[in-house]
Amino acid sequence: MTEHDQSQGSQTRLLPAAPGAGTAQIDPGVRRKVVAASFIGNFVEWFDYAAYGYLAVTISAVFFPSEDRQLALMMTFGVFAISFLVRPLGGFIWGHLGDKIGRRTALSWSILLMTGATFCIALLPGYAAIGVAAPLMLLALRLVQGFSAAGEYAGASAFLVEYAPANKRGLYAAVVPASTATGLLLGSLMAAVLTGALSADQMESWGWRIPFLLAAPMGLIGRYIRTKLEDSPAFLEASEEPSQDSSPVRDLFRNHWRQLLQAAGAVLLNAVGFYVILSYMPTYLSEELGLDATRSYLATTVALATYIGFIFLTGMLSDKFGRKRVLISASILFIVFIVPAFMLLETGNFLVIVLVQILLGAMLTLNDGTLPSFLAEMFPTKVRYSGFAVSFNLSNALFGGTAPFVATLLIATSGNLLAPGWYLMGAAVISLVAVACSVETSRKPLS
Repeated sequence: MTEHDQSQGSQTRLLPAAPGAGTAQIDPGVRRKVVAASFIGNFVEWFDYAAYGYLAVTISAVFFPSEDRQLALMMTFGVFAISFLVRPLGGFIWGHLGDKIGRRTALSWSILLMTGATFCIALLPGYAAIGVAAPLMLLALRLVQGFSAAGEYAGASAFLVEYAPANKRGLYAAVVPASTATGLLLGSLMAAVLTGALSADQMESWGWRIPFLLAAPMGLIGRYIRTKLEDSPAFLEASEEPSQDSSPVRDLFRNHWRQLLQAAGAVLLNAVGFYVILSYMPTYLSEELGLDATRSYLATTVALATYIGFIFLTGMLSDKFGRKRVLISASILFIVFIVPAFMLLETGNFLVIVLVQILLGAMLTLNDGTLPSFLAEMFPTKVRYSGFAVSFNLSNALFGGTAPFVATLLIATSGNLLAPGWYLMGAAVISLVAVACSVETSRKPLS
């Protein structure tokens, strides 16, 4: 019996007996397996992706040696930003695969590509060894990472929403940002330990490679778990229905373009906020404010730990009060408090910095914890993966991956350390308008 036959047999045993029976008859054990597999797979992929951001200062010295540290850092974040340019392409391809042949298959291949590219980064020689070929090879592998990540967040979110009880879709989908933050948390902890235990020379020589080397074993585990998943009842039922359009992406742009625009706008605060607050912040604290590197990582680590707890609370709030109310609240809080928060960071007081980062993380969870269920519910099953992937990756390509670079550039050109805060405020305004124009999705059945 082939793996496909075994999978199909497993689906027959575990899914509801009658089409259209909904999610109520799904065995709780199956749901737990789906949640665990989604969490672990997403965690592995985003730990790989975060390692680059947290070790940006060391990577800049290895691949972009320059007497101007800020220029080297900007080049490092430039590679980070360019890798996001392939994410819309990845969103189209992974979305098509996920909607046509299944969520499980797309998710299994995305994690394999990500971890393979990450492991290869650990083996790269630096600029001192092979010159300009080193950053070019780094860029090529980062492009593979960006392409792979395009299918991860959207696929896992759609998968969980389709398996979740109707009144708990927000809570179940919150597993995705929680697992992402857990991957970042481990990356931050590892960066803090490495920078605290190793000298600068040791970090540049071999220390920075350690997180990337871990990609191989973790990725194989994640891949194995995902091949044991079953596709959701909603997807299996939708795949049996006749369709007037064989291309999910064509159907998406032809019949759901309004939702696509609203979704892309709603993602903007998540895109900028996530990468500024949870990825760029250690670099901002150490390079711009002069805080010790280890303490910078420690502050972000504390913020990430609290962020994970707040995420699940936000998921429950969105189930109770609706997606729009929670998302609008997040945008308003950022518009009012983000610039004063950056002013408090300038005090240099470590306790104040930790408290501010906890506050920023809590504000961000109101958006991040609600967004996965909101985006997945906006699109019908046959284009859900595509709609989520295209809108999410388009905003992240234009504004998320570029956020650390733009923040560094704004500070360099204006001399104003509050520039990242003003940038975040602008993103919050656009998200507020997009969400306000959308319809409430939390109490509607998945179409």
